[in-house]
Amino acid sequence: MIIPQLASTNKEGVLRELIRAIAQVEKQVDENRLMEILLERESLGSTGIGEGVAIPHGKSKDAKRLLASFGRSLAGMDFQAMDGKPTHLFFLLVAPENSAGTHLKALARISRLMKDNVFRKRLMEVNSGEEIYSLFSAEDEIV
Repeated sequence: MIIPQLASTNKEGVLRELIRAIAQVEKQVDENRLMEILLERESLGSTGIGEGVAIPHGKSKDAKRLLASFGRSLAGMDFQAMDGKPTHLFFLLVAPENSAGTHLKALARISRLMKDNVFRKRLMEVNSGEEIYSLFSAEDEIV
């Protein structure tokens, strides 16, 4: 569920693309309901954590397990990140409603991974979804 080049240039559009990537694989996901959940979470404060990274996340009764998608915007866009800089790398996490531990572990792991400047740079340099997946797989073996 990797989108190597997001088409959208605004927050709502990016969220829709990331949701659609999940819904194509997980047919039980209600795209409109998930959008409501994510926009509600964004209203509390942007999930743009800075350094070009955003981790929109939420919990849904439709999710039977932790679901994730990843999208990249080479141009970057305004996601109201904490540092005010454009956001390029987007991780969408959707957890089952009763799974606080799994959800928090995934958020922490992605946050740690995204603190690595070299890794973020490599994610921006590769060309395809397969190459992005390979980078994540290789990094996951190290961790």
